Amino acid sequence: MTALADEAARLLETAARAARLAARDLAVAPRPQRDAALLAAAAALRARAEAVLAANAEDLAAAPDLTAAFRDRLALTPARVEAMARAVEEVAALPDPVGRVLSEWTRPNGLVIRRVAQPLGVIGMIYESRPNVGADAAALCLKAGSAVILRGGRESLRSALAIHGCMVAGLREAGLPEAAVQVAPTSDRGFVAAMLRAAGLIDLIIPRGGKGLVERVQQEARVPVLAHAEGLCHTYIHAAADPAMARAILANAKMRRTGVCGATETLLIDAGIAPTLLPLLVADLRALGCDFRADDRAREILPELPPATEADFATEWLDAILSVKVVDGVQDALDHIARFGSEHTEAIVTQDEAVATRFLGSLASAVGMWNASTQFCDGGEFGFGAEIGIATGRLHARGPVGPEQLCTFRYQMIGSGQTRP
Repeated sequence: MTALADEAARLLETAARAARLAARDLAVAPRPQRDAALLAAAAALRARAEAVLAANAEDLAAAPDLTAAFRDRLALTPARVEAMARAVEEVAALPDPVGRVLSEWTRPNGLVIRRVAQPLGVIGMIYESRPNVGADAAALCLKAGSAVILRGGRESLRSALAIHGCMVAGLREAGLPEAAVQVAPTSDRGFVAAMLRAAGLIDLIIPRGGKGLVERVQQEARVPVLAHAEGLCHTYIHAAADPAMARAILANAKMRRTGVCGATETLLIDAGIAPTLLPLLVADLRALGCDFRADDRAREILPELPPATEADFATEWLDAILSVKVVDGVQDALDHIARFGSEHTEAIVTQDEAVATRFLGSLASAVGMWNASTQFCDGGEFGFGAEIGIATGRLHARGPVGPEQLCTFRYQMIGSGQTRP
């Protein structure tokens, strides 16, 4: 190992051992104490908003070559800081996920067995440059009784440290260990590598970012991973869609915020309505600054649209670009999603309930929507206050990861003097 890698490993081990001690205290801290920490952290975010915005301005100034979409993800505004504070408060108001009796049954010998929710322990959160993710992750982990080590993108380090200071202020005021929420003290990539190797120190790694980050974590981790989905989301406009509704939903799904994982990246539209509706949809989005990549059938209707390649349909644009494909009904749309989608979020716009039911029931994606914008795929919109990401995979629950999803379980046996023969 190089000297830098050695130093990163030492920093991680120090942080993780402190987090493990803090996690023991959090696991037994009563709900009012954990909630008090969250409410105090939200108050600190508001009180220190100017300092947080100043740190963010320094991050933006230090990275002048970022794309417009990346700058949008990195940038904080007074409204976004307020949204962070509000999300932390909403997490505090959620039911306590720790100690819930998930199930209970009585054996023939009279033993009562309970499955009870408990904290995971120490969570490692690796995310790219959206500063609010640090506040969301810290709030959700604290609510779920776990400590967290946060490692954001290099471009957002100043912002992350300023937000971290607010979370620590909340912990301090509530009398909880400050090591319960930590930020990587270095932007060295070796710290990430050390996190991925930290079996026995970190209990779960959650990567939140692009496909490259998630794939690296899955390939290199020696710690269990809860994978976050790449946001290659689709909106399918069926032949029985209400045209005005379809126009409003697509404009919001694509252009509300182009850099979030719930943004629609591909429009699928039925061939029967494409000649009349597609020109209106394109005009709506073009007026909002959107560009397009279209298949041959769409270009027969609008020849000026740039042609799409297969690679375009496999791209999460995170920008004001929309891939467009004309399809022959619901099965053709589902086949395209199965081939190119990332199993994040898909939407259908239709007035035909039977078609909507078939579409939603056939998806492998974490979230399916009917007559709503894909940008509603957000933990706050689900009532979770915030989210750590959108989980995918066949071996665990899928969808937004809130406090309940950050708990595991254990068993309790209650007897009345039974002895085993």
